[in-house]
Amino acid sequence: MLNVRNLEAGYGKLRVLRGVSLHVRAGEIVALIGANGAGKTTLLTTIAGVITPMAGEIAYDGSNTRGWRPERLVHRGCALVPEGRQVFGPMTVEENLLLGAHPLFRRRQRAEVTATLTEVYGQFPRLEERRRQLAGTLSGGEQQMLAIGRALMGHPRLIMLDEPSMGLAPLVVKDILRTIERLRERGNTILLVEQNARAALGIADRGYVLETGQIMLSGAAGELLANNEVRRAYLGKEYRTIDE
Repeated sequence: MLNVRNLEAGYGKLRVLRGVSLHVRAGEIVALIGANGAGKTTLLTTIAGVITPMAGEIAYDGSNTRGWRPERLVHRGCALVPEGRQVFGPMTVEENLLLGAHPLFRRRQRAEVTATLTEVYGQFPRLEERRRQLAGTLSGGEQQMLAIGRALMGHPRLIMLDEPSMGLAPLVVKDILRTIERLRERGNTILLVEQNARAALGIADRGYVLETGQIMLSGAAGELLANNEVRRAYLGKEYRTIDE
């Protein structure tokens, strides 16, 4: 579904990504792990069309998407749930969700918008309870649910999530990870960026390790969890405690 080859991207003259190649097959959860500043967000925003690549190729669903505007990718079923949620705080929960249905409104599929809204509320009952509440007054976990629900309103096939566990309590993180697994079960493909390597690899099929703008390791999620370099760099004391 997604193929990235020899991608180079950055900001102005600053080259952040250097020859990045990865692929995501339909129906997979693929985790991308790495430290702060490794280039994870840059990679997602480049795939999403927010940043123009300096070199390399991005193919989504068989089409070369280099040079596509973000809205064209959204209309083709590629959605990004950004780091920090970025909900519209002064707007209600439902208004935020309806913004995510922009592709359907453009196709004049208003009945489908209503049906999709009902479906999202079924997946996130708490959002329905708070449908008239201002998004900025929600808890961090509720805002993350809202950000995911907003993406689902556009009927995406590929969902890219950027640090969905950031700043959330452990129990809330478990709920978000279960939500991501349910997305895969309902047919979505997931590219998951996470600093919480153990959590990400625990639900992923495969994974990549990004360091200073380059892919340093890749493989099945279980193999990466067992890799000594990954354990030492990204799992640390938490992993040793669980082993014990």
